[in-house]
Amino acid sequence: MATGVTTRVPRTALASERRFFLLMAIAIAVTVIVGFTVNAARMHWSFLELPTQVHLHAAVFLAWILLYVVQNWLIVRGSVTRHRQLGMLGAGIAAVMVVLGIVTTVMAIRQHRVPGFFPPGIFLMLDVLGVLGFGVLTAWAIALRRQAAWHKRLMLCGTILVMSPALGRILPMPLLGSLAPLAVFGSMALYVIAGMLFDLTSRGRVHPAYWWGGGVLVVTQVLIGPLGFSPPVLRLVEHIAA
Repeated sequence: MATGVTTRVPRTALASERRFFLLMAIAIAVTVIVGFTVNAARMHWSFLELPTQVHLHAAVFLAWILLYVVQNWLIVRGSVTRHRQLGMLGAGIAAVMVVLGIVTTVMAIRQHRVPGFFPPGIFLMLDVLGVLGFGVLTAWAIALRRQAAWHKRLMLCGTILVMSPALGRILPMPLLGSLAPLAVFGSMALYVIAGMLFDLTSRGRVHPAYWWGGGVLVVTQVLIGPLGFSPPVLRLVEHIAA
């Protein structure tokens, strides 16, 4: 299997690669924080008025983003042991994220809090497929935690998949109409492409993990439309919202 192949990377190149992943983690964190800050600034409701599951969802997802930055920072510092210790915490947070992501999406539909530019079925599939894709890639990354090249790239791709809510708050979604989901996908793809380009310049080739991670991103986005407008999902959404 390709996952069994290891490539020896020069020490200086490895240090540069570790700094790159830290910068990507910081870029993701800034994107998420800016996205939700902008959203809060233009809303006319109080944060304290939001349902409990929304607060919990926000806290857990923010914890993941911050932990992702810290984990990459620890690797840059060479604190591998601490990185592995915190990895156990990260695995637990990731599992909770998948459950909370689905629960919060369902509750948003039930409470009629779906953004007006998203048909409810598309909203459901966008969030659910995104968090499931995150779960698959993160679990795979954890399974390959002793293969650093695969681990860090799959973890990056998984974290990119949960950026869609933040990107949806940065992009001018109401103006994009039916192209809104495609714009979110394109924005997430840019982060994956950045990783691929770094590999090309530093290694001379794109690591296979990006093709798998990018493939999951593409598959989830391709399925959103057909599933979001499918009769079973439309009936499910109608039942949830009733």
